[in-house]
Amino acid sequence: MFIQTESTPNPATLKFLPGQTVLETGTADFPSAETADQSPLATRIFGIQGIAGVFFGNDFVTVTKAENSEWDHIKPAILGAIMEHFQSGQPVLSGENTAPAHAEAANEEDKEIVGQIKELLDTRVRPAVAQDGGDITFHGFDRGIVYLHMQGACAGCPSSTLTLKMGIENLLRHYIPEVVEVRPVAA
Repeated sequence: MFIQTESTPNPATLKFLPGQTVLETGTADFPSAETADQSPLATRIFGIQGIAGVFFGNDFVTVTKAENSEWDHIKPAILGAIMEHFQSGQPVLSGENTAPAHAEAANEEDKEIVGQIKELLDTRVRPAVAQDGGDITFHGFDRGIVYLHMQGACAGCPSSTLTLKMGIENLLRHYIPEVVEVRPVAA
């Protein structure tokens, strides 16, 4: 098994590509070891000292290191953990993939706008963000403000505010005049 690694815009995060499907659908975010109990793979990676977060996409694993850790020291252990996991035959997630339920429109009139926002996020934004090892999920729309949650490499990335404001906000405002602002939310 050959695992490729890619840097991301976030210097604290690396993207690992095992050359096979990680998750069939959706994404899974584990911002701490305490949240990883439903994933044998995330638990294995958190077993390495210096890991601050793990995120799974369709064909990648994104790992965020702790501030005091060096990639030269932990990268070989992460590669080994990913390889061991896929060779073990264990599932990536045990039980149900419990992705958080996303907030909907604040009122009935906004349902059409929310549908347009989700469509643009799914077709234009999320594929680009996944290339950088992250994801953005919709959390709500209220009085012209879109609330989004950044995950994986995007969480804590120095350029995430610029991505939200200059990229996503401008895109949404261009196609949906009712959108006036985009704000990040914590999980």
